Amino acid sequence: MKCKIKYQTQRYCRIEIIQKTMTCEQADILEYWASLQKGVKSAVVHERTHCLIVEFNQNEALPAFLKLLSTFRYDSVSTGERNAIHSGREINRYYEDKLIMRIVMRMLRSLFLPPWIRSVLTTVRSVPYLWAALKCLYERQLRVELLDGLSIGISLIRKDFATAGSVRFLLGIGALLDEWTHKKSVNDLARSMSLNIERVWKLTANGEECVGIDTIQKGDKLAIRMGNVIPLDGLIVTGEVMINQASLTGESVPVEKRPGTRVYAGTVVEEGTCVIEVTQDDGGSRYDKIVSMIEQSEKLKSGVENNASHLADKLVPYTLVGSVITYLLTRNVTRALSILMVDFSCALKLAMPLAVLSAMREASTYHITVKGGKYLEAVAKADTVVFDKTGTLTHACPTVADLIPFGNHDSDEMLRIAACLEEHFPHSMANAVVHAACNKNLLHEEMHSKVEYLVAHGIASLIDDQRVIIGSAHFVFEDEKCRIPEDEIDKFNQLPNKYSHLYMAIGQSLAAVICIYDPLRTESTSVLSELKKLGIRTTAMLTGDSDRTASAIAKEVGVDHYLSEVLPETKAEYVKKLHDEGHTVIMLGDGINDAPALSAADVGIAVSDGAAIAREIADITISADSLTELLILRRLSVALMNRIRRNYDFVIGFNGTLIVLGMLGILPPATSSLLHNLSTLGISLQSMTDLLPSNTDASQN
Repeated sequence: MKCKIKYQTQRYCRIEIIQKTMTCEQADILEYWASLQKGVKSAVVHERTHCLIVEFNQNEALPAFLKLLSTFRYDSVSTGERNAIHSGREINRYYEDKLIMRIVMRMLRSLFLPPWIRSVLTTVRSVPYLWAALKCLYERQLRVELLDGLSIGISLIRKDFATAGSVRFLLGIGALLDEWTHKKSVNDLARSMSLNIERVWKLTANGEECVGIDTIQKGDKLAIRMGNVIPLDGLIVTGEVMINQASLTGESVPVEKRPGTRVYAGTVVEEGTCVIEVTQDDGGSRYDKIVSMIEQSEKLKSGVENNASHLADKLVPYTLVGSVITYLLTRNVTRALSILMVDFSCALKLAMPLAVLSAMREASTYHITVKGGKYLEAVAKADTVVFDKTGTLTHACPTVADLIPFGNHDSDEMLRIAACLEEHFPHSMANAVVHAACNKNLLHEEMHSKVEYLVAHGIASLIDDQRVIIGSAHFVFEDEKCRIPEDEIDKFNQLPNKYSHLYMAIGQSLAAVICIYDPLRTESTSVLSELKKLGIRTTAMLTGDSDRTASAIAKEVGVDHYLSEVLPETKAEYVKKLHDEGHTVIMLGDGINDAPALSAADVGIAVSDGAAIAREIADITISADSLTELLILRRLSVALMNRIRRNYDFVIGFNGTLIVLGMLGILPPATSSLLHNLSTLGISLQSMTDLLPSNTDASQN
């Protein structure tokens, strides 16, 4: 690639790309490539001027960058990466050109066309507005289209073509700007949601390989296991699975899928494993689905958005009546038209959704993914937060602190057997047991029959014709009716409370208790304290641990209530009970067994590195780095509700003032329309600004 340096400092450079034309796609590819290079802090490409502006985060990085740039080719970026790039550049270019063209064409018509031709053009171009008004009358609906059509129609009847033309032009510009700001907000949000890097298991000649999803092509085969989200549309080649399609169809019951049947991206495998053949390319189609989901998910609108829309329509008759009364009192058509030019609909119907979309986009900058505006509203109203313990209040990186043998068993032998069984199920506690055995150099070769996994309970198998089980106290002592050796009951009662306990029984008798230590997140206590300051009245913790362990942890972290030895259905019942008592409940969890509770809560929040099904069912996802993102989410939601209330006050106050000024004859129709549209644009742009001061401030305040 040929280029020329136009300006440079130690850490900044403006480079001209020497080529005849630069498409939006080429600009996106170059900007994407440049931003990934070593030493580059930021890169921006202006396709109209063919300029690349690069800021470096270290001195003397420019020579190496220029050397790489000289060898750069647009086709060097993979197809998958190109499909995943959506900067919004094409949207901005399209609307910029359209806006400039409309303004230029109006100026040219005013300068060069005779008045009678301008009158004819104004009349012809007014037909869509008149037709929309007639349609409202035919459907017996009083909407803003009726106000627009009446104002233009009355001006045409009075042969005031200049006013009719100005009103039509301003309405067109306002609609264009409204569409532009909405499209940009949706694009920004969709882009933030679609840039998550994901990896999949691809079947190759050498077996399964973990590869980036951007490398997947149509026809590739992927292995999908229980709990995994299906990343791309495809056909099942082998395996029978139960698929949770709630995110796609709303079905609450998993659907059975056999070889030859189609599966869709975003659905979750609840049971079984399968191999699918991909029927779509990644990138563009996936991005389009996210855009479509945002634009069409009316059911996810917040209550304030719906209230704004309903209020806007309800105010139309009052505007119409005000215009009629003004005419009857003054017999002045101009004053009546000035009132018709002002309605509350545009600002209320546009600014409120834009505020919500902008808040969702801003949340994504803090690694928070929100699936709908109503969930932000619910977070702002919430008075109760329920936490799962493992992986939420803790780091989900448990380690084996101790193994206490029972029944005269050897501790190393019990650890070896436990590792032999647990290695088949790579969850956090199982990994802790396997790692503990490896650290002691204990070989745990296969010595058992098929291992049976019982969700949220434990595992079972046979060794030397004896049933061996590992799991919770509920599973071992209540479900399996295992017993504690009579001469070791005191020893059992003295198990340390600060640890979680994993029980292993052989032949219906307790053989060992594995003490698991899962350290609390360092920020857990401070986050719970801060939630109280932000208006959360009640906090609770749910865990499968024994009561004594749960009690110690609850006291340490500072929750108001806790439930121990709970099953998935118990978690959901507890959340539902709180909801029925009138609480607005947030549930935070990360595992497969948290899914029912996440669904039952007003807002289900999943941790990003938790089980795929939990992330899919949850309404909001936060990163696993820190619980402080929960505080950011709460502040952001409250700030959004405050902004929406301020928007209400401004729209009603400002437009009400315009109506009064129009009634008094101070503002002519064109001026009323101009000020109304400018105020709508202004409040819309203001609604798109960040709610929190900065990433740093938000996380620290």
